[in-house]
Amino acid sequence: MSAFLLSTGLVALAEIGDKTQLLSLTLAARYRKPWPIILGVLVATLLNHGVAAALGDALAHVLTPRILDWVVVFSFLIMGLWILVPDKADEEDKSPRGFGIFATTVVVFFLAEMGDKTQVATVALAARYQEWLPVVAGTTVGMMLANVPAVLFGHRFADRLPTRLVHGIAALLFIVMGAFSLHQALQASA
Repeated sequence: MSAFLLSTGLVALAEIGDKTQLLSLTLAARYRKPWPIILGVLVATLLNHGVAAALGDALAHVLTPRILDWVVVFSFLIMGLWILVPDKADEEDKSPRGFGIFATTVVVFFLAEMGDKTQVATVALAARYQEWLPVVAGTTVGMMLANVPAVLFGHRFADRLPTRLVHGIAALLFIVMGAFSLHQALQASA
């Protein structure tokens, strides 16, 4: 499967119920202007995942292939388990004062994404595939697939989404990727 498609699918599934998706829903409910929020999410994701993919790509060039194989194995397996832990949006208002809706969304979403599951997944995917652009494009599309509906329609459908099932599927996909990476690491070691 290509780096773009895998990155898109994994991040879209991992983002369901994630704190940044809840943040998108909160921003939409508060400001009621979807397009500046959607553009803010896009810009914040491109910036954040661009940095994450650069880190993953750098790790791929610094670490020996054998060590990198094992880092990727453990990253995917940890991500698979981490996705099963539910996220909650922070209760306090972290909106920067004096910013417009777009700038507020960019800043708050970028900061919320720091150290988040999808950012860590972006690092792991970039290290695994060593293809910076397809990974960033895929993770960004995945984020938008999960967040645009949350901004546009989320308040109507939030209670009907089978979040546990979606998280289970995402966790399974990460664990399968970890097993596949483990198989490749063991073959490379032999």
